[in-house]
Amino acid sequence: MVDFTRPDAVAANVRAAVDAGIPSVVGTTGWEPAEFASAPVVVFYAPNFAIGAVLMMRFAGEASRHLKRAEIVELHHEAKLDAPSGTSKLTAERMGGGVPIHSVRLPGLNAHQEVIFGGAGETLRIRHDALSREAYTPGVLLALERLATLPPGLTVGLDALL
Repeated sequence: MVDFTRPDAVAANVRAAVDAGIPSVVGTTGWEPAEFASAPVVVFYAPNFAIGAVLMMRFAGEASRHLKRAEIVELHHEAKLDAPSGTSKLTAERMGGGVPIHSVRLPGLNAHQEVIFGGAGETLRIRHDALSREAYTPGVLLALERLATLPPGLTVGLDALL
C-alpha cells in the first residue's frame, strides 16, 4: 500500500493495510506513526522522498555537531496541510532537537528547506529545493524496491535505505 493522502486519513489507511497483512510505504506528513512501531508487517514512513532532501538532513546533522546554533526555514505551497513540515521536524530531530523552525506557506512555492548555521564570524547554509513532484519518484521507487528487506514494524526515513 502506498499512501500520500491527508493527515486525517493516513492512520486509518495504514491500520487497514496492517490488518490485511499488507506492507505500507507512507509519505503523508502531519500524523504520528508511532502506533505502528511493532506492526506485524513493514510500515515504511518517510517525510520526504527526495534524495537531495535526505542528504540535506544528513549534512545538517553532521554540521550540528560542529556549529551549535541553527534555525530551519521551510517553505511550501499554500495547500500544504502541516506546518512545520515533516521534513523540518525530522531535520531538527536529527540535529539533536530544539532547533527553531520557521514555516512559510505561499502560492508559487513547491517544497524548499534551508538550514542556517551561525558561528563566530561565519554562517553555513544547507538548502534543498524540490522544484516539481518528480523529485520524489526515485525515493518512492527505492522504498518499494527495498520494502521486502525491511523488518516488520515501523522504519522512519529514506536515509535508512541509502
